[in-house]
Amino acid sequence: MDRIRIRGGAPLHGSIPISGAKNAALPLMIASLLTDETLELGNVPRLADISSLLRIMSNFGVDHTIAGRRPGQTTETGQTIRLTSRAVIDTCAPYELVSTMRASFWVIAPLLARFGHAKVSMPGGCAIGTRPVDLLIMALARLGATIEIDGGYVIGTAPKGLKGAEIDFPKVTVGGTHVALMAATLADGVTVIRNAAREPEVADLAACLVKMGAKIEGAGTSEIVVTGVSRLGGASHDVLPDRIETGTYAMAVAMTGGDVVLENTRPELLQFALDVLQQSGTEVTPTFGGVRIRRNGNGIQSVDVTTDPFPGFPTDLQAQFMALMTRANGTSRIRETIFENRFMHVQELARLGAQIRLDGDSAYVEGVAGLKGAPVMATDLRASVSLVIAGLVADGETTINRVYHLDRGFEALEAKLARCGAEIERLRG
Repeated sequence: MDRIRIRGGAPLHGSIPISGAKNAALPLMIASLLTDETLELGNVPRLADISSLLRIMSNFGVDHTIAGRRPGQTTETGQTIRLTSRAVIDTCAPYELVSTMRASFWVIAPLLARFGHAKVSMPGGCAIGTRPVDLLIMALARLGATIEIDGGYVIGTAPKGLKGAEIDFPKVTVGGTHVALMAATLADGVTVIRNAAREPEVADLAACLVKMGAKIEGAGTSEIVVTGVSRLGGASHDVLPDRIETGTYAMAVAMTGGDVVLENTRPELLQFALDVLQQSGTEVTPTFGGVRIRRNGNGIQSVDVTTDPFPGFPTDLQAQFMALMTRANGTSRIRETIFENRFMHVQELARLGAQIRLDGDSAYVEGVAGLKGAPVMATDLRASVSLVIAGLVADGETTINRVYHLDRGFEALEAKLARCGAEIERLRG
């Protein structure tokens, strides 16, 4: 099993290209099931989750091609994938496929909308919380689908098609909004989605669906109105930049010191997080096509944060920010309101010398003068990269085990950090 070894102490200098957003690419790929024409997606990151979803969709009979590399492209830049769902031969997604990635459950929406039936395994447990699919099922039922749960599978039928309806989510749900949005595009009539997720990835999905012929208004706000159409066509769409990757590398620069330009990204996608970084003593300067991150000479200042749905502080940056706060002057409070059990990285950070106290949904992080390298174990995707950030400044050598978590969400992590001066390498096997 691969490991990552880091020798801490090197500040970061240079530039890092930001990849396409995994959390946008996955629903965009799933949306290709809504049409029998080809959907071409550019700027798709090279990640394990992307490969897993391609295997799942191939099981349905979806054809896909990955374009060859072009001049100037490297393993650190995105790829172009063409998906054609013309000859779908199966609308069942078995457990052994869905269990590898929770987002694959969302295939139930386009399968129901286009074919009138779908059988998709319940996705099972999750290391950072239960993440129930009840709101996703509720949305489909509101659109007229008959839903049964049998033997661990969600079985949906809509032999006469889905019908437009009003969907009021009791709480903000990104997955539920994705599912409702895709299903409503082919529903008969008008669908109003209230308390919709406002995340940029939702707006990116809507933008692609509009290119395919969907009629959608209000994406990116808390109320989305979809007027169903009889069919969707093909389109070409580039995946938006990964705001979580942007924030992760920004925090790595803030942690180590140095001066790095994050290229091919958009600061407005994570403005709240960048504002928090500025409060911690980091200079954040928008550039043409990116953002420059530079830590001033006053050290890291403690800042309190609470995770919230967009446009608030992202839960997917909580672990990375906690790593940063381990070296801050003073004590910070980090409150997690999105997922239960998302403090699994605390004990591993403690192995490096971090001083963190947990109290319910809050972590109190007392900054220390230094961290010391040690073997640590990754527990999930975001926890894994928080250990990388801590290891970049830890005295001595840090070895991170279970790095397959990182491969799910960070494209060419070691190469991007190494090009800026980090002493980091992957140990194979």
